[in-house]
Amino acid sequence: MTALLEVGGLTKRFGGLVAVKDISFKIEAGEILGLIGPNGSGKSTVMKCIMGIEKPNAGTVKLSGTDVAGWPTHRIARQGVGIVFQHARPLQRQTILEHIILALLPDNLLMLRTDHSVRQRAEAIAARVGLTAVMHRLPRTLAFADLRRLELAKAIARNPKVVLVDEPFAGLTAAEVTDFSNLIASFRAEGHAVLLVDHNVKGVAALVDRVLAMYLGEHVAEGTAEEVMANETVRRVYLGGKIETAARPEREGKGHTPLLDVRNLGVLYGKATAIDDVSIHVGEGEFVSVVGLNGAGKTTLFNAISGLVPYSGAINWRGTPLAGKTAGAIARTGIVQCPETRELFGDMSVRENLDLGGQHMTPAESTRQLDWLFGLFPILKSRQGQAARTLSGGEQQMLAIARALMMHPKLLILDEPTLGLAPVILEQLSKALETLRQTTDITVLLGEQNVTFALPHADRVYVIEHSRIVWEGDPARFAEEAGAGYL
Repeated sequence: MTALLEVGGLTKRFGGLVAVKDISFKIEAGEILGLIGPNGSGKSTVMKCIMGIEKPNAGTVKLSGTDVAGWPTHRIARQGVGIVFQHARPLQRQTILEHIILALLPDNLLMLRTDHSVRQRAEAIAARVGLTAVMHRLPRTLAFADLRRLELAKAIARNPKVVLVDEPFAGLTAAEVTDFSNLIASFRAEGHAVLLVDHNVKGVAALVDRVLAMYLGEHVAEGTAEEVMANETVRRVYLGGKIETAARPEREGKGHTPLLDVRNLGVLYGKATAIDDVSIHVGEGEFVSVVGLNGAGKTTLFNAISGLVPYSGAINWRGTPLAGKTAGAIARTGIVQCPETRELFGDMSVRENLDLGGQHMTPAESTRQLDWLFGLFPILKSRQGQAARTLSGGEQQMLAIARALMMHPKLLILDEPTLGLAPVILEQLSKALETLRQTTDITVLLGEQNVTFALPHADRVYVIEHSRIVWEGDPARFAEEAGAGYL
């Protein structure tokens, strides 16, 4: 039997970057395939090539045996493909029902006057996805979950053979995830072929029939969710390798007022929930790791602590609320974040970037701090006059951390410092963090997907999943209790 969707040898390049390399898979009628991988693995590019949003450089995309690779998007949609985008961009002057009616319109405008059933069909679709109660309202008045339901409604309006769903559960509550899972499962029951794109296996495991894992554009593993989660290559991609921990002495001050105390934190991006009722604490001198897959909420948590995004709940620093303080004022209290994106000044030299971090110090203090940092990251000393943008990725990460340390932080927040770095650089960073731990009183809050980097230095570990803290404990317990289910 011919598969509803068959992708063969799909390859897509953006200049010299190979975003997708020789990807192949099939989806039969009544089957759900999960396409998973970390950020930058090529998942969304595969989906865009199927839909005609991007034109592949090589390979085939067959719908019921017809190769549509390179066709324009509207022709592929007519051939029987619907797509549910992660980010809704509705027309703001049309009601929800009018959006569904627009999706139902025939290709030939002359047919509009003869089709009297369009409104009834639109109302039936609204009912199916749970929008009946709000179908006469405008998009700006809707909750985030209802906007996602609208995207589903538009995608299935013309009864497509193949449904592509991008990050189906991002920003949803647990109850909403259940509702959406049931809706997507109903597509399978009706004989559609469904492609679910997500960051991790765990989010879609209960729903999919098979999983294909990608990394850096390439096929890594394929099979059932359980087989893919157990695959050593997949675990190395997500975890970084074998989980190892080191015994830590009890920290002084346990039971005292935490240096940082986050209570019932909530953050919304528009109507999407990015952080939901998160509480963590960090004691003075502690090394605390927050581990979670891409999109779990680590960066949002850190940005709230640093005063970069509005939030509900409470963030206390040394017992004093940070609410209402600017990001600059928070940094001056001693909370310094080294962001995932590094945010270096590329045309300025290494030394100039470091001097910016130490501008509050006297020349003598700055010299002493620079000497210490060049001992921690020797490569930066030999690169002082070099423009930051010309450094390697690992060297740029070292510079970003060094610049943060020039500010003499009391709490250093490191967001995904290992992202995209080679193993030899990871080892250098690991040694630098251990030196910090052993020789300074700096408190560290680390956010990482790579648990093999995050755990060896940690006193305590939090696991964040779909915007909520789902586990807390010491590193040894993580290896026993949470490690197996991390994916």
